[in-house]
Amino acid sequence: MGYQSFEELEVWKRSCRLAVRVYEVLKECRDYGLRDQMTRAVVSIPSNVAEGAERDSVQEYIRFIHIAKGSAAELRTQLYIAEKVGLINHATQAELTGECKEISAMLQGLATSKKKNLNP
Repeated sequence: MGYQSFEELEVWKRSCRLAVRVYEVLKECRDYGLRDQMTRAVVSIPSNVAEGAERDSVQEYIRFIHIAKGSAAELRTQLYIAEKVGLINHATQAELTGECKEISAMLQGLATSKKKNLNP
């Protein structure tokens, strides 16, 4: 039996934890432009997983998973930039980009499993 709701998906839980962590890291950041971009990207990851899960078709779900993956890539880019301009240190950047990469891999796995449902 599959999951009952998106809240049960480990990728959704981890991406929510990542969002909280990014907010914690950036709470004192005065570069409002980059901070806003980063928080929007990180919140978009679990939000798109949830939205896709609630759609009426598997194809729509897969589309939203790919949007979430794109947001994870966007956040990774912003983390590299944040380190280069001195907003975060290397250890924090490495921690958060590592988690982004793992979440991206999980999203790819979820998309692949959903695609198998389209072509059994």
